[in-house]
Amino acid sequence: MAKYILRRVLLMIPTLIVISMISFAVIQLPPGDYLTSYVASLRQMGDDVDETELEMLRQRYGLGQPTYVQYYKWVSGIILRGDWGQSMEWRKPVKDLIWERMALTVFLSSVSIMISWFVAIPIGVYSATHQYSPPDYVFSGMSFVGAGMPGFMLALVVMWIAMRRFGLNVGGLFSPEYITAPWSVDKFVDLLKHIWIPVIIIALGSTAGSIRTTRANVLDELSKPYVETARAKGLKERKLTWKYPVRVAMNPFFSTVGWTLASLISGATLVDVVLSLQTTGPMMLRALTSQDMYLAGSFLLLLSSLTVIGTLISDVLLAWVDPRIRLEG
Repeated sequence: MAKYILRRVLLMIPTLIVISMISFAVIQLPPGDYLTSYVASLRQMGDDVDETELEMLRQRYGLGQPTYVQYYKWVSGIILRGDWGQSMEWRKPVKDLIWERMALTVFLSSVSIMISWFVAIPIGVYSATHQYSPPDYVFSGMSFVGAGMPGFMLALVVMWIAMRRFGLNVGGLFSPEYITAPWSVDKFVDLLKHIWIPVIIIALGSTAGSIRTTRANVLDELSKPYVETARAKGLKERKLTWKYPVRVAMNPFFSTVGWTLASLISGATLVDVVLSLQTTGPMMLRALTSQDMYLAGSFLLLLSSLTVIGTLISDVLLAWVDPRIRLEG
């Protein structure tokens, strides 16, 4: 196991280097250089151009120098100083913008994922062990509807019902008076009052898919010889189901940790935009559409790196929970 993990970690290094190159290429895609776009954005907003600031930025990012020098300065700044660059639109350091919304995004996504798993796994197991029963048909129908309905559409429907029937504005994670207020007990309570609607909407789609996956995998395992052998030895049905088939059926959940880790940061972007949530998803979308180069490139680098790290975690977890998996080396 240790050799396998070490080999995978060593393979991650060139992968992350390639990812950083691709992210840097995204930063270089707009015509001109960073300062050209930065000056244009300042003039568009009617602000004066500070030549001293421009010279400082030129030295900071090696602008006007060869591309490999600029790439080295960007990467070394991230690794050695935590300098992810400067956002043109927000005129703030990228790391400050990302971390401002990171905690809310991680909290919202984590709660949604946990609720999805806690709901989907028992329902999927019940449907598999009670195949073709009335509850199985009900749960299957609900999962098909949930999987087929886009999250942003459900968000629009919920907002319309809340406004039309109850006169409530369910957009955002805070009441207006708490958006810019410092953190306090009252602000946290206000967050809890608002967060349940986006949690339900985000969790619905993944819950529907997880129910179908769990049901199919458990059904497949229940028909295998080792289950029949354990049943013939007198093992209680409930203990048999949860100890063996369900454990193996959890493999898809562990194998998707790589995607889950990245989704903790990006969130459900379209749902976040519709509900006006103060998370990283809308900021990432805005950075891409407005060609905010360093902010967009930093998001791509961060999400891609988390996916690579999450894939390693998935492989290790799969080997741990499923003894049939043999790791070479």
